[in-house]
Amino acid sequence: MLYDKDIREPLFEFLEETYGKMRIIEEKQVGRSRADIVMVLPGRLTGIEIKSDADTYVRLERQVRDYDRYFDQNIVVAGSTHGAHVQEHVPEWWGIITVEQTQEGIDFYIRREAGKNPQMNWKRKLSLLWRPELVHIQELTQMPRYKEKSKAFVIEKMIQKVPEEQRSLLVSEELFERDYTRIEAVIRDYKSRNRPASEKGTVGKRRARRRRTGSRSGMM
Repeated sequence: MLYDKDIREPLFEFLEETYGKMRIIEEKQVGRSRADIVMVLPGRLTGIEIKSDADTYVRLERQVRDYDRYFDQNIVVAGSTHGAHVQEHVPEWWGIITVEQTQEGIDFYIRREAGKNPQMNWKRKLSLLWRPELVHIQELTQMPRYKEKSKAFVIEKMIQKVPEEQRSLLVSEELFERDYTRIEAVIRDYKSRNRPASEKGTVGKRRARRRRTGSRSGMM
């Protein structure tokens, strides 16, 4: 019996050999589900759900709905106990990779290639990016900054103004370059640079009032 932990590392090697340039992001929250693997490829994102021999189909229906909202393609990697009937539990556009334990090691077989997901929602897909990454795309495409607008507003404008093919390539490039070791510094720097002018003034006034209060207290 193969468990998730037995499958992951060999699967990463198989994916790299099969798809070439790629990046793996593990355990990404998508809606109410957690994607086991997000495979970043040039111009597309592929969600990968692992169903090891120890797993059941209890949550798969919900997982399929969530994956389909976020990713261009989706694949289920199924242990040998699921191989004969996994196709009954995923849409026809989902790819299927089966995995088996052999004398030589763990073997993967592409049973069905992944097709284009017709249910992908661009708002959901773009929401996977951090706000600084969206800002970088805005700069590259010469969009306005919309400093005082919400992330959802920026995403809506990006869908309207940036052609789909270009969006796809830019999203992948941002995720290829993402540095998880610097996440706090990147977001802190973004907030510092993009704080609305009205908010900066409010903060300054509050600080000034606190300083004046302290001076009066000292005189007493």
